[in-house]
Amino acid sequence: MRLSRRALLAGAAGVTAAGLILPRAARAAEAKRGGTVRIGHAGGASSDSLDPATYAAGPVVTAMLAVCNNLVEIDAKGQAVPELAESFAPDAEAKVWTFRLRGDATFSDGRKVTAKDVIASFNHHRGDDTKSGAKGSLEQVTDIRADGDGVVIFELSAPNADFAYLTSDYHFVIMPAKEDGTLDWQSQLGTGGYVIENFEPGVRISLKRRDDYWKSDRAWFDAAVLLTINDPTARQNALMTGEVDIINSPDLATLHLLQRRPGLQLIEVTGTAHYTMPMFCDQAPFSDVNLRRALKYAVNRQEILEKVLRGHGQIANDSPIAPANRFYAADLPQHAYDPEKAKFYLKQAGMEGIKLQISAADAASVGALDMVQLYQQSAAAAGITLDVKREPDDGYWSNVWLKKPFCVSYWNGRPTEDDMFSLVYAKGAEWNESHWSNDRFNELLLKARAELDEGLRREMYHEMQAIVSDEGGTVIPIFVNYIDVATDKIGHGEVASNRFLDGWKVVERWWMA
Repeated sequence: MRLSRRALLAGAAGVTAAGLILPRAARAAEAKRGGTVRIGHAGGASSDSLDPATYAAGPVVTAMLAVCNNLVEIDAKGQAVPELAESFAPDAEAKVWTFRLRGDATFSDGRKVTAKDVIASFNHHRGDDTKSGAKGSLEQVTDIRADGDGVVIFELSAPNADFAYLTSDYHFVIMPAKEDGTLDWQSQLGTGGYVIENFEPGVRISLKRRDDYWKSDRAWFDAAVLLTINDPTARQNALMTGEVDIINSPDLATLHLLQRRPGLQLIEVTGTAHYTMPMFCDQAPFSDVNLRRALKYAVNRQEILEKVLRGHGQIANDSPIAPANRFYAADLPQHAYDPEKAKFYLKQAGMEGIKLQISAADAASVGALDMVQLYQQSAAAAGITLDVKREPDDGYWSNVWLKKPFCVSYWNGRPTEDDMFSLVYAKGAEWNESHWSNDRFNELLLKARAELDEGLRREMYHEMQAIVSDEGGTVIPIFVNYIDVATDKIGHGEVASNRFLDGWKVVERWWMA
């Protein structure tokens, strides 16, 4: 999900895409060191691992972006800026990218970061043997080589003007290399401002600040504790009772109560986070495009926006590219709720009166179960019977997502259209959750990535959005704002809108007010 590069910044009143006035967020006059921050985090599971090939949205990502750095990070304005890379630049074709490493960045054991570590960190997600969900994003990389200890060169199969953004992906945190050139993620070493003191998957992660962090203006907390609290009510109660200082993804049904409570600040940014309901296009009955079209017309998007998000978002059109995106196709015909049109496509598919099962759990997204129950009701008017199977929260992302043929999913998006499409919609992508493949789409994906003319890129991305919206195997009903809630004891600067919790950089960027 792409967060708007024009997103509202926490700390200033403004209007979201849903037309909601946001309260002024509390912030300290200036950052200061000290204190232990406690975060009630959604998305944790007992299957969580510190292996970056396995990362999904959850406390592990927030923790590891405090323990590690990337070559590049996304700032509060949505721009790619140097982090471990002191500078980065493409050649004239944007086919060869050169990253020069900082000379003062070290791992927490004192070792200097070298090109070998960077190469190992990226190669961990490449090759036939990798199990990384980010493998598809790096298919374009044909070679990574060092030019001495301080320079890393990426050679691409085709030009990519957005490649620097890709290196900011949370999978591509830099960890040390072993002697044989493979990644030593088991060491838990990183170049970030914190070290891991305790890791209990699906329970808690405890972090401690390192005194020798190379960023003098970051890592303000002395310590951080990330608690997995998947139930939104429990997460909210933990904030109100003082068990935690910050939560993400509050229960929107009771968000108005939090807004009225003294001592709390609502931090909301608009972006491209979205809910999805993918179906396996390589399995019957979802292999029939007319059934997929029927399912898209059978969902009442406005009702979901109002009842699930309480207006904290905007209607989507079965494409992951949002109005916040640079190449958003604003003029595509909107899929509106139309039971009669859904019946028409069911008849075309020869599937009138079809019965389908959809899997969901609260762990999939806030309000996921409410959303599918509303979908169940709206689809019934179109002659579609949806059986909602409630799955266990624990292990949802390892046991249901990518395993069940029709389920609920959630995406935080990526900094560029190419990255979002490559990761989830390209043929053969590890995280192609709908098993969808379209020859024209895949052809355009490569052409748009290589095209340096922005006008031509816009035309290609427009056509790709039209294809995925009409023929794709994913129902995307809504885009959702990122909402975090903190006590007024927490201070922060401008909040990035590329994901919740300040682009998952909350531990590094925020402080005790």
